Amino acid sequence: MPPSHLLLALAVVFVWGTNFVVIRWGLDGLPPFLFATLRFALSALPWLLFIPRPTAPWRKLAAFGVLLGVGQFGLLFLAIQGRISPGLASLVVQIQVFFTIGMSLVLMRERVRGFQVMGLLLALAGLAVIAAHLDATVTLLGLMLVIGAAFFWACANLVVKSLGPVNMLHFMVWSSAFAVPPLLVISVLTEGVPAITAALQGADAVVWGSVLWQALGNTLFGYGVWNWLLARHPAATVTPLALLVPVFGMGASALSLGEPLPGWKLGAGALVLSGLAVIVLWPRLQTKLARG
Repeated sequence: MPPSHLLLALAVVFVWGTNFVVIRWGLDGLPPFLFATLRFALSALPWLLFIPRPTAPWRKLAAFGVLLGVGQFGLLFLAIQGRISPGLASLVVQIQVFFTIGMSLVLMRERVRGFQVMGLLLALAGLAVIAAHLDATVTLLGLMLVIGAAFFWACANLVVKSLGPVNMLHFMVWSSAFAVPPLLVISVLTEGVPAITAALQGADAVVWGSVLWQALGNTLFGYGVWNWLLARHPAATVTPLALLVPVFGMGASALSLGEPLPGWKLGAGALVLSGLAVIVLWPRLQTKLARG
């Protein structure tokens, strides 16, 4: 990978990692489901007027949009609203890797391998450390909400795996439109029209900037550039860089929000990231050893 492409990949990982702090800023002015509604509305409009519909069935566009919008980001925003710190959320949500593997084993009859079990055990040990230190930065409800968000993210991943070749940027734009109606209904029912009206009227530049960052930075730039890189380089070269997402997330949360980083958080992070690293890097290392 040339240096310019590596810098692009690091820029995407930086955006995805620091995005958890941006979510926290947006939640200072918007209730979570309204925030998610606006995020996906601006991910779809006006872009779907100019971007052609991807070669994917409507039902899969709808399924992905609802799973990602309501399931992943709806629960994630709800969790970060005072129930778990952005830094820890950026770490815990990465267990979507293990949910994806587990459901692939059951639904697609993929074979479980020893290194996958080892990676899962390491990550579970990290989650156990977090669960043993419930405090102001992480509640049990917040932890469960983020685990739920990771599960729905994994379900969305399975939809993508079933697509075959598709322009992922086009897919993200069109599927985002399907996330808006259910999110809006949930927002109206749970947050109420008066709260929605007050939030929209009181939203300042930081709040609207957070919404735009979700739509343009996280979705269009992040997924667009990431898939552009995947089209030009082996997945084994690009995907390991995603391990830096929780590193940037926890670092940004500590610097911007003053989130404490005691030893147990660093230890839990090391365990979860070690598990992810085993899952992502072991096949590549095994191939090199076999060639050697």
